[in-house]
Amino acid sequence: MPTDLPIALPPSDTAFEHVFDLAPVSLWLEDYSELIDLFDRWRAAGVVDLAAYLREQPERVAECTARYRVLKVNRRTLELFHARSQDELLASLGLIFRGDMHETAIRELVAIWSGQTVFENQTVNYTLDGQRLDVLIRGRVLPGHEARWDRVLVSLEDITARVRAERELHDSEQYARDLFERSPVSLWVEDFRAVKLLIDDVRARGIEDFPVFLKVHPEFIKRCMQEIRVIDVNRQTLRMFGAADKAELLRRLDQVFRDDMEEPFAAQLIDLWNGKYTQEREVVNYNLNGDALHVHMQFAILEEHLHDWGMVLVSLVDITARKKAEAYLEYLGKHDVLTRLRNRAYFVEETARLNRKGPWPVAVIAVDLNGLKIANDEGGHTAGDALLRRAGEVLNKAVDPPGCAARIGGDEFTILLPATDEEGARAVMEHIRQVLELNNQFYPGKALSFSMGMAVCPRGASLEATLQAADRAMYEDKARYYETHPPARRRTDRTD
Repeated sequence: MPTDLPIALPPSDTAFEHVFDLAPVSLWLEDYSELIDLFDRWRAAGVVDLAAYLREQPERVAECTARYRVLKVNRRTLELFHARSQDELLASLGLIFRGDMHETAIRELVAIWSGQTVFENQTVNYTLDGQRLDVLIRGRVLPGHEARWDRVLVSLEDITARVRAERELHDSEQYARDLFERSPVSLWVEDFRAVKLLIDDVRARGIEDFPVFLKVHPEFIKRCMQEIRVIDVNRQTLRMFGAADKAELLRRLDQVFRDDMEEPFAAQLIDLWNGKYTQEREVVNYNLNGDALHVHMQFAILEEHLHDWGMVLVSLVDITARKKAEAYLEYLGKHDVLTRLRNRAYFVEETARLNRKGPWPVAVIAVDLNGLKIANDEGGHTAGDALLRRAGEVLNKAVDPPGCAARIGGDEFTILLPATDEEGARAVMEHIRQVLELNNQFYPGKALSFSMGMAVCPRGASLEATLQAADRAMYEDKARYYETHPPARRRTDRTD
């Protein structure tokens, strides 16, 4: 662009001067003939690639721009650059053309070098008081001056507001992108348009009860799952699902959404059918290693896409640790930690449930661990706890669902066997004895021994009375045990 330049005006038509001076855009009439002479010398010296030649020694750019000669500028130019006169403007060109112009100047010079009599370029200038101007430069060699380029008309369009708006838009988009990429939760952008078409087709066929339709046609659920298109995911998604990159995750989506997903996805489709476009629920996904991930999902169709469901935002928060903690707390609430059998609280609830609903008959086996007090006296509570743990191993192994074994006291256990008659209950007792014998073969030291009693509650009878009857039978068995195992012998390690 212009440097130290004389301001002598060429002879010109009065009308041209009038239009030039009053034009609403910044106009510069310039003489590039000295620049063309410089280019001719460089070509003669063997320069072929001007851009490379200029970048090799950046001062060559200044050598080129020094060959520009400004002949005249119009009023809009003075206004744009905050100059009081053309003399002041031309004396201050070093303030106007600086800094950010180097690379754009090279592009402009390359266009001139290649003989383009019309050229365009975007660059940065500065007003005399230092304000930045983003300008669009358009140049044209005037007709009849193509040989020497001694008359070039250059216009400058102030695009500062547009560039600022574009920059702000870019910054805003980058900010949104950073929020998306760096979010601490898994974010998915999905396209549900094909799902909407499938649902609309079902509605057009006159289907009114969509939940029943899904039960009759479970393949429709799978079809909808297959039609979802994932547009983008963020970094946390890759970390959560153990994917190296987006391509790997998208390629293996069938391993992420499977098995337990169909039921909650059916509920999601029903919500969409009913016009619920913002949803949240807990679902199970799988990482690429096959581990189950419990996630809290939030789903929203963006408002501007409600007409076609073309953009859906899904967030997934990994709640696996919370679910494990809840499951463990639930386990503790219903299980005895030492024996891993059901605890007394669960036993009371299950007894009440069976008393109300059956199924009948309900068999009850009362079990008492023999010799626990002696084990505690001789070996301390550690020895007693070891016997209790072994008792839990035996009963857990010997009692199959729907039956359950519960520890209801220190050395007292009760087994509830729904839909089991006396013959079935005796078979369970025999199985317990067999497992008990195997347990004693496996563990050295003190033998594990049970006293057991059984009773059966038919429909209409009192389950509480049956529990008492089983206890009485168990105490009778315990009495027989102590008849054959007097106190002196109970202190030995094993009994024959």
